[in-house]
Amino acid sequence: MSTSEATTNVFFSGVGGQGTILASNILGQVLLRAGYDVKKAEVHGMAQRGGDVTTHFRFGARVHSPLIRQGDVDLLIAFELLEGLRYIDWLKPDARIVLNNHRILPPAVSLGKMEYPADVAGTFRKHFGGNAHLVEGTGIARALGNIQVANVVLLGALSFLFHDLDEERWLEALRELLPPRLQEINVRAFLEGRGCLAGRGQG
Repeated sequence: MSTSEATTNVFFSGVGGQGTILASNILGQVLLRAGYDVKKAEVHGMAQRGGDVTTHFRFGARVHSPLIRQGDVDLLIAFELLEGLRYIDWLKPDARIVLNNHRILPPAVSLGKMEYPADVAGTFRKHFGGNAHLVEGTGIARALGNIQVANVVLLGALSFLFHDLDEERWLEALRELLPPRLQEINVRAFLEGRGCLAGRGQG
């Protein structure tokens, strides 16, 4: 994905506590430093943790509004499978998707009132083919010893789709926005996530 387009629309979806806002803040810092105009707006669910959280994120030479219209999303970063599926109708036909292979059961599923959708990743692949990237973000974070860095694993995967922005730009922004005690594990998480797509030869 080239960052030379007039305006690019990025949509983050997840639930409270997954760190979607931090991930969007790091992306914003990277793009601001690269000279882009950036606008974003966050929407929080009713619960601080467990409610849905989305971020509309737009960047380009000049951006007038942070809000993305349905059907105009160029890039979706979904931190949970169902939260990604919820916004599939917001995507352009050639959109790219970074999808965390992680399920958080909503109350209706836990109470037996509905079933969790089967094969969410397959649904994305059916509509978007090789542009849908399934990433073991939570699994990688768990292996690193801190499940809370799954957001940075996904950010690392996302970074590989931005051909114009080298790895060091991302690491600089990450170090700037995180306290020193959290930097080492988050750098490792970022590099693991970036390697997920690099290892597949995706871009």
